Amino acid sequence: IAFRMADILYKLGYIQKGHLISVTRDDLVGQYIGHTAPKTKAVLKRAIGGVLFIDEAYYLYKADNERDYGSEAIEILLQVMENQRENLVVIFAGYKDRMDEFYKSNPGLSSRVSNHINFPDYSSEELFKIGKLFLEEQQYLLTPEAENVFRKCIEKCIKMPSFANVRTIINIIDQARLRQAKRLFDSGAHGKASLTKLDLVTLLPQDIMDF
Repeated sequence: IAFRMADILYKLGYIQKGHLISVTRDDLVGQYIGHTAPKTKAVLKRAIGGVLFIDEAYYLYKADNERDYGSEAIEILLQVMENQRENLVVIFAGYKDRMDEFYKSNPGLSSRVSNHINFPDYSSEELFKIGKLFLEEQQYLLTPEAENVFRKCIEKCIKMPSFANVRTIINIIDQARLRQAKRLFDSGAHGKASLTKLDLVTLLPQDIMDF
């Protein structure tokens, strides 16, 4: 979505270059005094003329640690956002409840970030289709039985506190591919019949992680 937003803003003439720089706290915040400002300014320099996307932005602020350098990064961001408002778009992303607390942590944030967009979670069917599309792009297949297990796995994951939408689905698929690779390796090690091309690209029910 962030990449598409950058492209749209570029075509509408809001930014000069249309590129997107995606970062997290680690890219902005240093580990010792005097380290944060250069890191944050270097990222901002790369982002000028385009879009700076900060994922899980709430990690920049740690209320339980007054000596944390995240606040310094926030102040630099706000200053550049004000001075370069015609030449830079900053997107702060994260879970809504935690982002609400993040905006409250600094009065300058709420005043400079006026547009808030809330994306509702995908449904289990939408996540299934996204997962299937991702697998197709990787040239993998699911047997009908594996599809059923995949659906049930998604339905379980949605109810978990750690559920992260598409990221969770990609993690499930990555784990399934690892399990498939181990299964195929073990079958070859035990002297079973040689593998076909179809074997190499097919995921079975036992490859899908059971939560």
